Amino acid sequence: MTGMSGAAEKGAAAERPAGTGSRPGTAAGGRRRPGWREITSPIWLLERAQDLVTIAVGIVLVALAGVQLVTAIAGFLNGSDGPVSAAAPAVVDRVLLVLILVEIVHTVVLSLRTHRLEAQPFIVVGLVAVIRRILLALSPGTQVKLSTTQLALLVAMVAVFVAALIAVTRLMPRED
Repeated sequence: MTGMSGAAEKGAAAERPAGTGSRPGTAAGGRRRPGWREITSPIWLLERAQDLVTIAVGIVLVALAGVQLVTAIAGFLNGSDGPVSAAAPAVVDRVLLVLILVEIVHTVVLSLRTHRLEAQPFIVVGLVAVIRRILLALSPGTQVKLSTTQLALLVAMVAVFVAALIAVTRLMPRED
């Protein structure tokens, strides 16, 4: 007895695919499918290995973000990047790079929690990367030069990323 009423038990059985029992890997009548355990063990091992690699990537990204942030602040404060007018764009560039790295770490954490990839963090990373490129190109004294066409394409990319972010935010159901 499962503790369900007869109607609830029939409803629960109707939700399962035909030929399956109450647990994964069981056939109708509670019989185990042949080879089910042999398949799940390697899958479980692969999932754990994937989690370990993902955790290692997250740790490396956090370390890289920390090094970039400390380097940017130290270079700005000790004057090794030159006068403030030349150092400020470099600091903004590095801080935006740190923001991109943090967003990627956020995506890694979401992937570990849900074992799914969400579109929104990738859109935010793309948006910040394009804005970073525009700011770097328009900052005085930088070596990055863009043509008018390239700048127009970057601005169009910002519009597309913002539209995609709005669409994903409004159209995708939230899981709270």
